[in-house]
Amino acid sequence: MCAVPARRVRPRLRGVAEGRPRLQTRESFCHSTILLMGQRSGRQEWRKKPEMSPSENVKAEEEGDKEENKELKTKDQRLPVVFGVADLKNGAVGLYNIGQTCCLNSLLQVFLMNIHFTRILRRITVPPYASLKRKNVPYQMLLLLEKMQSGKQKAVSPTELARCLSIHRVDLFMQHDAAQLFLTLWNLVKRQIKDQDLVTKLSDLYTICVQEHLACQICSSEMKRNSNMLTLPVPVLDSSSRMLKTLEDCLQCFFHPEELTGHNMCFCEYCEKKTPFLQSMKLVHLPQTLTIQLKRFCFERSTDVHKLSHCLPFPQELDFNAVLTEQQSQAHDSEKAAWQYELFAVVAHSGSTNSGHYCAYIRSLTECKWYCFNDSIVRQVSWDDVKSTYGHSDLNWGQTAYLLIYMKKHPQ
Repeated sequence: MCAVPARRVRPRLRGVAEGRPRLQTRESFCHSTILLMGQRSGRQEWRKKPEMSPSENVKAEEEGDKEENKELKTKDQRLPVVFGVADLKNGAVGLYNIGQTCCLNSLLQVFLMNIHFTRILRRITVPPYASLKRKNVPYQMLLLLEKMQSGKQKAVSPTELARCLSIHRVDLFMQHDAAQLFLTLWNLVKRQIKDQDLVTKLSDLYTICVQEHLACQICSSEMKRNSNMLTLPVPVLDSSSRMLKTLEDCLQCFFHPEELTGHNMCFCEYCEKKTPFLQSMKLVHLPQTLTIQLKRFCFERSTDVHKLSHCLPFPQELDFNAVLTEQQSQAHDSEKAAWQYELFAVVAHSGSTNSGHYCAYIRSLTECKWYCFNDSIVRQVSWDDVKSTYGHSDLNWGQTAYLLIYMKKHPQ
């Protein structure tokens, strides 16, 4: 793992808000601060929710929207017919880059190629007024999906969705971190879906549940808390800053217990002083669509951040029962029986922390073929092409996997 920044945070056991990465207290996870590629580095504000939406005064806008609603009426009536089928029936369709939107384009392709997600998306309630439609992220994603599926173009423009996101203060004309933008998009979609049954389905589709443990090494008192998160942020270096060799090693490192001693000791209410603690994580639940973030961005002793591009293989099939020990899980046997996954998508980054480019490798769920979505250019690729995202320390501009998206082989 990378060297620890000069400023330390006193470790405490905290819950994690749904959809957010957990707060890292381990020395070995010191580089968990989200890096927005192409921006200045900085610590994420954990208490500030990423979902943001301006207030809406429906009555004041109703009159001005009537004419525009008439024009959209015909299109809205077609929505149930075309939405929810991401099967490449018209051929793979790309998305034009309208100004540093490669990160957004890659994530949109991952969302819209996931038929489990589009089944939820197609059931949303269409907003009643044109002004609300312009501000509604799920609705704009539906319109984009319809445009991709019903047209003859090889690529379409996500302009209207980009305008919608800008209303919610998502600046797209800048470099983004894919993990952070994924979190923002998901929260906006979840927040703007009014049907609570669909919100529950969306949460079940993506949400990971872990149980955090802190045990005092003096009096043996223990604190437990369940936390939900949207991505599993696994380190690519161990606690001694050695490069981990496989994805399975990264998962083991994430769930490996760690002693909190010295400056990292916690205050024990029973001992009434700071004492050594043992911190551990146990897996409780895995969703149908599992997103793993490879933490390839590392703080050095200075404030500089650099990218870790070493080779890290990941499997096409992943069985968590074979990766984790009995002590690293807190789940029933019926839950564990479904912990077998197949790789669905890879969001890859090329370049450095200051500049770069994103693309997505996605396996079609209907054709079982791999495609590379590189903005407006889409081409069929082989598994060997996907493996080229394993990384290589000598290739600064080579593609390196950053987000790995797995799907359950046999969803319950």
